[in-house]
Amino acid sequence: MTSLALLRHGQSEWNLKNRFTGWVDVDLTDKGRAEAQKAGRLLKDTGVEFAAAYASVLKRAVRTLWIALDEMDRMWLPDFKSWRLNERHYGALTGLNKKETADKHGAEQVRIWRRSFDTPPPPLDASSPYNPARDPRYQGLPREDLPLTESLKTTLARVEPYWRSEIAPRLERGESLLISAHGNSLRALVKLLMNVSDDDIVHVEIPTGNPLLIDLEDDALRPRAARYLDEARAEKLPAFMK
Repeated sequence: MTSLALLRHGQSEWNLKNRFTGWVDVDLTDKGRAEAQKAGRLLKDTGVEFAAAYASVLKRAVRTLWIALDEMDRMWLPDFKSWRLNERHYGALTGLNKKETADKHGAEQVRIWRRSFDTPPPPLDASSPYNPARDPRYQGLPREDLPLTESLKTTLARVEPYWRSEIAPRLERGESLLISAHGNSLRALVKLLMNVSDDDIVHVEIPTGNPLLIDLEDDALRPRAARYLDEARAEKLPAFMK
């Protein structure tokens, strides 16, 4: 059976500080490293033999992958990194404290920016040090590919080409894969794979450091089953994912 494991990075330094992170390259906390270690042990216990691993280009996802692969005794697996698996870009909210932002703009407005499918936050000022055009890892990309804000909808539009060209074909060939990424880029993948509606996807939450293992039935990539490996920290799976 072919399996796909989706692993959201462990707790990051800005998760701990309750700040909007997006494309800012913050590292894991000690708790985040421990979450990644536990994720690796849980993945190893499944007995699934993964053919390869994927990650974003942000260190919290890359380090989570490295730690998990070490725990799995699979450091030798080929791994691939892509900016298309990056977290959603939070625009002008980047770096701000979430509670203080809610106090300033109202909880409902912030909820819309954070959880709606197609309403992005205000764009980041191009002069901001957080502008990805200033980051050397994106220097080879066309300027129009570098966002100054994103909704889940535009994150999905960024993720989908990579899914279609690189990941889905390998799954269709029967290769099990591990992806270490972020809450919103992984939700985009769940939407694609599960054919989730725009309304339902906003209720899907993937906890940090808790692998979501999806068993695929055949080369059409139809999900047969899905479960979080750490049952004590599992989010409730909507009916369409059971």
